[in-house]
Amino acid sequence: MTGGEPIGRPRDASIDTRATDAVLRLLERMPYGELTFEALAAEAGTSKPALRRRWRTLPGVVVHTLIQTLGTTPTPDTGCVHCDLIVGITNLADTFADSPLTRALPGLVSDLASDPELARRFNRDYFEARRATSRTVLESAIARGEIDPSIDLELTLDLLAAPMYYRVFFGHQPITREVAERTVMSVLEGIATPLWRSHH
Repeated sequence: MTGGEPIGRPRDASIDTRATDAVLRLLERMPYGELTFEALAAEAGTSKPALRRRWRTLPGVVVHTLIQTLGTTPTPDTGCVHCDLIVGITNLADTFADSPLTRALPGLVSDLASDPELARRFNRDYFEARRATSRTVLESAIARGEIDPSIDLELTLDLLAAPMYYRVFFGHQPITREVAERTVMSVLEGIATPLWRSHH
């Protein structure tokens, strides 16, 4: 071995993809609470130590999968505030309706309470990354005079996404595109200026 070579085996670059795919397959078959490093290693065709080197904890692997899979599909900013917000919230609804990760979210969020570092990553790379694009749409609409500039921007962002998350956590009603559209239009009714209303 020459002096410039790294000590130990090089990191398997495919482990990220294999672990992500394995998490999704396992969550199709079992609840989040039954997920184990052993099952994940077997499903991904790797070892527990390899997974632990990459992610300290099992919730860490699931957060990685959440970010990679549900991603941060941006809310577009085309200049049509209701069109853009409907696309953004509908994307969220579609993702929640189609992904086995949706059922894992309540347990995952509970686990994040005891792991502040992972909670920060979840908030930064998943929650805030999605939220930031909707914030940009609202700020653009305020600049165009279509939305009241005195609104509580953070509360408005909560109101736009809250029905989707509420249905994820309680499962009392289905998550649909229609709910996403009705949510956006209801929120806009409360914050739009006469300029926006005159065109709708």
